[in-house]
Amino acid sequence: MNILFSDIFSNSYSPAKTMTFKIRHFLFSILKFQKTNTSETRNLCSLHQHQQCRGITKVRLKWVKNRSLDHIIDTETDLKAACLLKDAIKRSPTGFLTEKSVADWQKHLGLTVPVLRFLRRYPTLFHEFPHARYASLPCFKLTDTALLLDSQEQSIHQSCESDTVERLCRVLMMMKTRTVSLQSLYPLKWDLGLPDTFEKILVPKYPDHFKFVKAINGLASLRLAEWREEFTESALERSNERSRLSDEYRQFKRGQTVLAFPMTFPRGYGAQKKVKAWMEEFQKLPYISPYEDSRKIDPNSDLMEKRVVGVLHEMLSLTIHKKTKRNYLRSLREELNLPHKFTRIFTRYPGIFYLSLKCKTTTVALKEGYRRGKLVDPHPLARLREKFYQVMRTGLLYRSKGVNLIPQQEILLDNNMEDETGLEDSEVEEIETDEECCEDEVSEMDEGSDEQ
Repeated sequence: MNILFSDIFSNSYSPAKTMTFKIRHFLFSILKFQKTNTSETRNLCSLHQHQQCRGITKVRLKWVKNRSLDHIIDTETDLKAACLLKDAIKRSPTGFLTEKSVADWQKHLGLTVPVLRFLRRYPTLFHEFPHARYASLPCFKLTDTALLLDSQEQSIHQSCESDTVERLCRVLMMMKTRTVSLQSLYPLKWDLGLPDTFEKILVPKYPDHFKFVKAINGLASLRLAEWREEFTESALERSNERSRLSDEYRQFKRGQTVLAFPMTFPRGYGAQKKVKAWMEEFQKLPYISPYEDSRKIDPNSDLMEKRVVGVLHEMLSLTIHKKTKRNYLRSLREELNLPHKFTRIFTRYPGIFYLSLKCKTTTVALKEGYRRGKLVDPHPLARLREKFYQVMRTGLLYRSKGVNLIPQQEILLDNNMEDETGLEDSEVEEIETDEECCEDEVSEMDEGSDEQ
């Protein structure tokens, strides 16, 4: 501190006053330095947080109901239950199932009604007759129409066997240990289009692709026998390669640009500036293939979040109907390297995924897989299941008249029958008032009780 000579030689000058002034100035300097240092620290912290978290929690997204996808999930819940019962009757050594044997299958089949009522609802598939020894015990076997549909299904499994093998290989290639327990794979069997007894009729035919192992926890598991480099191209990469944006895909292969996820926003979301800016920033992040090793990526970074979106996108792309139950994915969470509360990913990206709460369960669908209430690129197995549902609906319409009175022309397996939900998704999406829930409310279901 500089002291003026006039102050020194003046009467007002004293050593005590000078010392006090110096101490005050010294303390002021320390406070100023701490304030500046704290400000710089906060700036560095905010920059680090920006790099790690994009401020995603500031964008409050409300759940938006999609009536078209909800209707599909509702109808296919009954379709899946009927297919599972059909396979169970086929596996039965007697060729039929009794009411007593299926009484406790309701939760397993994902039904909201008793199994006996469900079987009687579709007489075109399930023929009811009394037991030989116990007349009061209802029994059910497959009708001729159901057997015809099943034979067509087996033909599709044979003709599409190479596609099924590739699909199963891709699932295993996304796992950290290239292994998945059969206990976790069985629930996905219908969604992935695997044959009913794939572990007996499909896996043994391809020893260079698969092998059975026993996991550390003692569970029987399926492991990828050898890495398949020809299957490392994800669904997003293949769709961009086939699309008109071939120039952009070539730039991506050269590392000059990134791949963007197709997005279909619910009505009103696309116009929101916050959501638009947030999604544009998300799309600019590098795309990481779900088949790449992700263990070196910071689990709290934006890059890891985009990688998680890519993994879920690929898993849903591998399913026949581009959807599955959340609990089925939860059983693979550790192997897929997903966060504990990964349901938040579905609610944060409503342009990519749709989370449905229909049928007392939580189902997630890939929005780009549907257009006007129909699958964009239906698998042959999905087309056959549409026929299966036609037969179910015909039986439902005529069940009061008896199966023998159903006109045979009504059971024709017509491929061109249009679905009743032929509306644009954008025309049937609306923000709920009674059922709407914020992102945090939906994500709390990760800790909820067991579901279907």
